[in-house]
Amino acid sequence: MAARTDAELFELLTTRLDTAVVGDVLDSQGFRHQFLPPHIRALEKHMRLAGRAMPVLEADVFDDGHETAAGPLARKKFGLMLEALDDLRPDEVYVATGAAPRFALWGELMTTRATQLNAAGAVLDGYVRDADGIAALGFATFCHGVYAQDQSPRGKVIDFRCAVEIAGVRIEPGTLIYGDDEGVLAIPKAAEQDAVALALEKASAEDKVERAIKNGMSAVDAFAKFGVM
Repeated sequence: MAARTDAELFELLTTRLDTAVVGDVLDSQGFRHQFLPPHIRALEKHMRLAGRAMPVLEADVFDDGHETAAGPLARKKFGLMLEALDDLRPDEVYVATGAAPRFALWGELMTTRATQLNAAGAVLDGYVRDADGIAALGFATFCHGVYAQDQSPRGKVIDFRCAVEIAGVRIEPGTLIYGDDEGVLAIPKAAEQDAVALALEKASAEDKVERAIKNGMSAVDAFAKFGVM
């Protein structure tokens, strides 16, 4: 099978597949810890996301930068957040984690900029604010929920385009990120081509199982015949 381009992968993921079937296939391939935690969910119903990760590392801060602080970002508001935002490329996903969930990591103005840059979406291990504005822009956003408390002076971006982990799920720059109403997957580079191909086969088999059960076949017999359930 010829390798699919990113455009082909994204199209198949967002139009013909879902996270349930792709997650099942990853399980069968031995990648059994690829779903992000269930509290990271779509901001709006029916948001779908497929793109390459641009990981962003956040950190908690507790003042505006004390005069004795030695860190290079101590007195830089938001740290490297604006630089990270401006560095987004087409079809990339802003994936932020590292700070305690006590402030919003994303908002409408960030969404406006990301949209101009043709980014695919944002996955936040924390909250967003300006939810109505984000929804109006139709920007695929996955997060803990909505909470208006501002990031400054509570957090900073301290690095980006670096590997991060969310609940033990490793996300490197370029990792394939896939999200829908039922969750968000980080699909390992080594598995993505086979995962999509096998997911298409499984989805087709599940359609056959559904038809067979509707026509009276038992679940046991359907599983024995088609091998999926």
